[in-house]
Amino acid sequence: MKTFLTAALAGVAMAFALPAVAQQAYPEKPVTILVPAAAGGPSDTVARLVAEAMTKDLGQQVLIENVGGAGGSLGAGQVAKAAPDGYTLLLYHVAVSTFGALYPDLAYEPGEDFSSVGLVTDVPMTLVGRKDLPPADVGALLAWLKGEGAGATFGTAGVGAVSDLCGRLLTEATGATLTVVPYKGTGPAMTDLVGGQIDLMCDQTTNTANQIAAGEIKPYAVTTKEPIAILPQVPPLASSGLDGFEITAWHAIWAPKGTPEPIRQHLSASLRKALVDPVVIERFAGLGTAPVPADLATPAALDARLRSELARWNTLLGDAGQR
Repeated sequence: MKTFLTAALAGVAMAFALPAVAQQAYPEKPVTILVPAAAGGPSDTVARLVAEAMTKDLGQQVLIENVGGAGGSLGAGQVAKAAPDGYTLLLYHVAVSTFGALYPDLAYEPGEDFSSVGLVTDVPMTLVGRKDLPPADVGALLAWLKGEGAGATFGTAGVGAVSDLCGRLLTEATGATLTVVPYKGTGPAMTDLVGGQIDLMCDQTTNTANQIAAGEIKPYAVTTKEPIAILPQVPPLASSGLDGFEITAWHAIWAPKGTPEPIRQHLSASLRKALVDPVVIERFAGLGTAPVPADLATPAALDARLRSELARWNTLLGDAGQR
């Protein structure tokens, strides 16, 4: 009886120890963060800063893989189908919450087929134009778009990308007609905006702040309700006759559904450490954003944000489908 009891207690102790052992063993090889957008774009910039900091904490290289297409839904789908072992992650933004509305034949469910790790940053966006675009300010721009500027070219990173969502909201709010020019990422779109090949973009400050500072593009408005620190002279669209206009590119990290809880919590803890790294804070500030507070870099906080955003975009987009 004593031998049986001893063995039983040992078994219980081992069962409780298994999650800790699994957590300690992970990771045993490099981790890949898949970014479903072009290299050099805003999401890629955020991902590389976070990956560098997480590499230091995890003790294994955190690599970035760019897989663009279909507004990010193709790359996200690769992660949804990946092995749930913590070695393939997704870093993307608000567009994840639009995939279901925009792509009715999607082979996965964004609200069900990912395991949340945590929010990363909430990036403001800027409505910008080529530097020689005629309107001098946002009021003149909105009037121009309804008159001689009707049909102005508007660069996006593709259907469902946050740049595209901003354009859709702008069209809905103003009644203006835009000629949408989709690119494989906002990096290439920015190149054409600087070169004068397109008229307008609505993009994250991570991809516009440096060009605005260099005078290569013209800033018209930010998409937050209040002015932002890095661009204090640029007015919010919400205060320029478009009451309530707001969209930000919140970024987050997900793992495939079914990722073991110890691994998910290990990744979330590593993310929180990365977001207080002085280098990350400084570089984010230079891009017009900041890491989220520690209580938002958690699975529970990301679950709540995704539920809220799914409801918002399903309502706004309805049966929009692809353009």
